[in-house]
Formats: sequence, C-alpha cells, structure tokens
Amino acid sequence: MRPTVLAVLVALAFPVTAALAGSGAPAGTDIPSYVTAAINDPARKDDTANDDRRKIADLMAFAEVKPGQAVVDLIPGSGYFTRVFSAIVGPKGRVYAVWPNEYGKEAVSDVQGSKALVANPHYANVGVLMVPANAFKTPEKVDLVFTSQNYHDYPDKFMGSVDPVAFDKQVFDSLKPGGVFVVIDHVAEAGSGMRDTDTLHRIDPAIVKKQVESVGFVFDGESDVLRNPADPHNIKVFDKSIRGHTDQFVYRFRKPG
Repeated sequence: MRPTVLAVLVALAFPVTAALAGSGAPAGTDIPSYVTAAINDPARKDDTANDDRRKIADLMAFAEVKPGQAVVDLIPGSGYFTRVFSAIVGPKGRVYAVWPNEYGKEAVSDVQGSKALVANPHYANVGVLMVPANAFKTPEKVDLVFTSQNYHDYPDKFMGSVDPVAFDKQVFDSLKPGGVFVVIDHVAEAGSGMRDTDTLHRIDPAIVKKQVESVGFVFDGESDVLRNPADPHNIKVFDKSIRGHTDQFVYRFRKPG
C-alpha cells in the first residue's frame, strides 16, 4: 500500500475459442460467446479449477464487460479476473490492474505477479497502475471498475483510513457516462455498517449501497451467485470453516449517461 508512478502497457490480443465448461454458469444462463471464449483461453488453464466456485462466467456477464472496453481490475490479487478481462476486451481494449500503494506494501508478491503478467506478450493489453489509496484515478475514462473482496479495505488503518465516499466519487469521475462499478465483498451482519472491516474483513451491504449511491451512482442490480446462507456473518473470512465459501454480495452501480 503507497505514492506513485504509473506503468501502463496496452495493445495486442489473442485468439480464444471453445465451449463453456465448469464455468459456474447455471443452465440456461445467457453467457456471451466472447465470455465463453475468454474463459476457455488455454493460457488460463491453471485458473480453471476455481471457475465453478468463483462463478466466473456469471460475474463477467453481470459486469457487462465487452470487447474493446477499458476495464479496471482494482486490487487484482493473483490476477484471476485480470486474465479473463484481458481475453474479453481483446486487442482494441485495455485492462488496468490498479494497486493502491498502501495495499501493495502488504501484497508484494501479488504486485510482482501483476508486473510479471504484463511482461507476457499474451497480456499486452494489460497495464499496472500504482496509485495512492486516497487518490484513485485512471489515465482515461473507463467502461468498468471492478473490485472483488476489497471495498471493505479502504476505511482501514493500513490503507490510510480512506473515506469510502471520497473513494466512490473518484471511481464515479473515472467512468464514462453509462459506465459500471461492480463491487463484490464479504457480507457482515445486518446493521453493522463498517464495524467489521478490519477485524472480520466484512462489510454490511447496506452501507456500501448507501455510500456508492450518495455520489451519484444508480443501483443497477445484484447477483446472488456468490451468496451462501450457511455463513454466520460473525466469523473471520479466513476461518477454515468458511474460507473460500463466504456469503458475498455482488452489486452493480451505473453512472448516469
């Protein structure tokens, strides 16, 4: 997690083919062919074991990512979503793997993984951006800002106790009119607000919706593909009884356009 330079690489793409298999898409779900092709890109063979659990096809369809778009994968972790975004947006699109400097200090190996990814010609349309946590920005207006399991980190001390509403406004300003902000995170107990962000690594979906809508976004839908009613909501997300299977909300917000 810290201040900043910006390393961006763009361009090129690659052929993707095949049929949807093990993607987590329920029967009858309308998954665009370019999403199916991206999921079946042979370059992501090491990711496929997690596709059903992480519902990748459903999430990409819900996020409305399309060829030619500019996409932000905010705090991309191991790059699981980055690789799929790269294949979907193709040679005319761009993917920005954005790391807050403060978070990067806690996830050095993941940041190095992002940098190694962009050095691979297969991912030449991906760039890495390092930015201060309290100053989210992109080098161009984008179509999608996507963050999975990290919205709850922004108000925490290690991130500099960023005001989530100020952060949401920066995201709003980075998007094109009609652009989409997708937030996925671990569900906390109803009414808890931001109480559990630094302890259980959870957040109340209601406070997220309130904060994001307060800066001008319109709530545009939710998906229940990552919901788990067996999660008690009062234990750490790293607890072995729930890790990898937490109850997660998936919200889509749209910038009016």
